[in-house]
Amino acid sequence: MNYHYFGNTGVQVSELCLGTMTFGNEADESTSHALMDTAFDAGVNFFDTANVYGKGASESIIGSWVGEKRDDLVLATKVHYPMGDGPNDTGSSRKHIMKNVEDSLRRLQTDYIDVLYLHYWDDNTALEQTLSALNDLVVQGKVVYLGVSNFAAWQCAKAIHVAQQNGWAPIVAIQPMYSLIKRVAEIEILPMAQEENIAVCPYSPMGAGLLTGKYHRNEDGRISKNTMYKERYKNPEYMETAGKFVAYADQLGHHPASLAVKWAASHPACTSAIVGTWNASQLELALKSQDIVLSAEQRQAITDVSVAPPNATDREDPGFLSIPSTQDK
Repeated sequence: MNYHYFGNTGVQVSELCLGTMTFGNEADESTSHALMDTAFDAGVNFFDTANVYGKGASESIIGSWVGEKRDDLVLATKVHYPMGDGPNDTGSSRKHIMKNVEDSLRRLQTDYIDVLYLHYWDDNTALEQTLSALNDLVVQGKVVYLGVSNFAAWQCAKAIHVAQQNGWAPIVAIQPMYSLIKRVAEIEILPMAQEENIAVCPYSPMGAGLLTGKYHRNEDGRISKNTMYKERYKNPEYMETAGKFVAYADQLGHHPASLAVKWAASHPACTSAIVGTWNASQLELALKSQDIVLSAEQRQAITDVSVAPPNATDREDPGFLSIPSTQDK
């Protein structure tokens, strides 16, 4: 297993992070425990969940497994999404954060959370109130590090600035969607993370299974069963890219699932790729990504089968311009 520093924290995490959104849903408790055992034995020390996964079921399953392994693990969870039907059972208010972190600690059967992510940007709560609450949790020793998930680059940069300005616990990680067919993070999120030296933990590196080739084989999966995923991956270009990628993986002699994970994890900005599985065979393929060594030429060849995202300014790279011009600004 490869390990990378988690931003500038000095903590090292495995290149693969086991995502547990399936725990309590597609994977029952015994299956989930077996998956965590396999991952841990393979060197995975980073486990990612959220309070909203199974409305607490995922956290509870992890908590019943951790035991004496706690100090060897980096546990990440999230807060923001609804955990009840009341008007204050959602969002990033101090009230919601404080209550739900206590609930997460109880379910995880631990007295501290290594990484607490804000699961989504909250337009209705002053960022200062949210970050002040998170800082208090760090001061209390209930949370060690803070991160953001599903934030735009400007939102993350703003959170970094507000925390710095007030002397609060810093934002040290961001969790974006990133795969060969979902490369929007390359436009601003990944460069921002590199500039700020914060950890990047991308989720869905297999493109919800699209990059494994399963949908070309007419197999079922999230995209065929889940309305949200159908909408997320409806662009026909994604299927075309996936077909080209699967063919190239076959040329290299790698399973496309393993290669898809390695491609995402090998981006210089990425720290740990989150892989979500619900059976042993899926996890085995993800773990095999650690056996792959991609040359720069091979990674570029893979990259070239997808549609390149635009530059952040939507301008040509200045390196392409042989004569500087002031006429087109």
